[in-house]
Amino acid sequence: MAAVRDNKAERRFELDTEGGTAFANYRQTPSAVIITHTETPRALRGRGIASELVKGALELIRADGHKVIAGCGFVVDYLDKHPEFADLAG
Repeated sequence: MAAVRDNKAERRFELDTEGGTAFANYRQTPSAVIITHTETPRALRGRGIASELVKGALELIRADGHKVIAGCGFVVDYLDKHPEFADLAG
């Protein structure tokens, strides 16, 4: 699977798939990234792509030394299920 990238111009993390691009919109604050919405192409839902997208986004956020604020339900649920990212919770 392709790597998650930060499309700074569009303010979203993106993951290319064979059926389109999954993305997570965000807003940047001085200390945190607020993920406001995640979306996976309809035909690809239920295959773990959104989880892969959020995991990659969180890894990029961690690498930049920022915290994350879950602004959408999917990210809230992901963080609840993945305590290895608890250090990022803003």
